[in-house]
Amino acid sequence: MIPGFLISILTFPGVIVHEIAHVLFCRMFRVAIFDVCYFRFGNPAGFVVHEKPRNHIHHLLIGIGPFFVNSIVGALIASPAVIPVIKFEAGNPLQYVLIWLGVSIAMHAFPSTGDAASIWEAVKGSDVPALVKVVAYPVVGIIYLGALGSMFWLDALYGIAIAGVLPNLLISLFVK
Repeated sequence: MIPGFLISILTFPGVIVHEIAHVLFCRMFRVAIFDVCYFRFGNPAGFVVHEKPRNHIHHLLIGIGPFFVNSIVGALIASPAVIPVIKFEAGNPLQYVLIWLGVSIAMHAFPSTGDAASIWEAVKGSDVPALVKVVAYPVVGIIYLGALGSMFWLDALYGIAIAGVLPNLLISLFVK
């Protein structure tokens, strides 16, 4: 097993983009940010401390925002490099750097257990509409399953799939 802090160091761009995604969603919903750490050598490798959003859906979206942002950014960064490397079986050093960036960003798409705990705290009250709970409770469960799956490299497999497989799948749909 490779220690988590070592994985974070090797894939630090993903940690940074993950925290930027939280900041982006906080700003989008006008939620005050008290402290941000985009990357550090420690656990957690990054964090965003923000005020409690007034809207429960906003809280949920701030928590899961990195899933969308990291997935899209990872795929976009890796695509121009992955296609020639896989289709033509040749690549230059810049293409391999782009693939590493794309995979490392996409593999940090999963929200953290800290994100799950924050969402759980926000939606467990009696003032939270039932529809929000119906959406949020399974999301929290999926986040915890993803954290468990990361012990079996699920996050790395996801990063490879998003950065490597998805661009090739899209190309194969349009190019015969």
